[in-house]
Amino acid sequence: MGTGAAAKIGLDVRLTYYTGGGIARYIRHLASDLPGLDSSLAFTHFYRRGQAASYSAQARRVDCWTPSHHRLERWALALEISPYRLDLLHSPDFIPPQAGYRRSVITVHDLTFLHDPEFLTPDSRRYYNAQIHWAVGRASAISADSAATRDDLVSLLGVDANKISVIHLGLEPQYTPTAVDGDDAVLKRLGLPRGYVLFVGTFEPRKNVPGLLSAYALLRQRCPDAPPLVLAGRRGWLFESSLEKIRALGLEPHVTILAELAENDLPVLYRGAGLFVLLSHYEGFGFPVLEAMGCGVPAVVANRASLPEIAGGAALLVEPDDPDGASEAMVRGLSDSGLRADLRARGLAQAARFNWDSTARATLALYHRVLAA
Repeated sequence: MGTGAAAKIGLDVRLTYYTGGGIARYIRHLASDLPGLDSSLAFTHFYRRGQAASYSAQARRVDCWTPSHHRLERWALALEISPYRLDLLHSPDFIPPQAGYRRSVITVHDLTFLHDPEFLTPDSRRYYNAQIHWAVGRASAISADSAATRDDLVSLLGVDANKISVIHLGLEPQYTPTAVDGDDAVLKRLGLPRGYVLFVGTFEPRKNVPGLLSAYALLRQRCPDAPPLVLAGRRGWLFESSLEKIRALGLEPHVTILAELAENDLPVLYRGAGLFVLLSHYEGFGFPVLEAMGCGVPAVVANRASLPEIAGGAALLVEPDDPDGASEAMVRGLSDSGLRADLRARGLAQAARFNWDSTARATLALYHRVLAA
């Protein structure tokens, strides 16, 4: 790279072709926000061939044949990116290709597959476990979504803490306490009264939906007039176990499942809730906690991994394996008006600290540190 030449930055955006989850949201923001912030960097975005979306007209687009999470991905993607002679490649789903760049940044969102391997499918465990040690060793620098993930990288993989930058993710502007025209119509369409207890997330083991159901059953014993429980999210691995738990506890009349909810309906769903509850065993970041607080909803969350960090003292913390303690916190969160007002105020202030512009600028600063090394 000659003096004054723009550094050539590659960003792997292929995962957004396959999923719309939190990691894909992060990648879309990086792709759309970064190119316009720094003219000293020339961006190339690597898409999955056939992907319709394009995130920035200021970045060069390259369509790749290599699918995400393929067993030969490291080698096949290396062949596809090598002609572009990148000064730095950012792999935001953390597995970089074998070659094709001078320096690299990877983002590690969580280490569930090491921390709680029983919460992943065998295929997922094999994919990540086979590559994580190589990936963190190969990377020039690592971006972690939370201090909790940084600490896991150090303790579980022996990564030098100086190699890791904690870069929090952002909150979408639609997650606001201010009601908009149509909120009531959405709740009516969904058949929901205001004031329900809300869970948002993929129905998979680490989200601890069965534990939440046990706590909710105890809540109903303490308060027979407790509001209904709404479970909103995508069906994941072992979803049927949650359905069995609902039947076993006799909660069918009191639980509503909203699977595959439209994204535009989600802020309305938060605003209609009386209490948000997330008792996950493990979270690398925890978007739903941030979204609930941004909408002014008091929250009860597990005192595990990144959740206390993201909640920032603005939620009631409970142990995810203690349904009785969680149910007591739910009673307080629903019935204590002073506590509810305090949680709402603190939650709104905490949520305001998270924005995508800060994420992008911190990521740019990391690129420059790596390029200068």
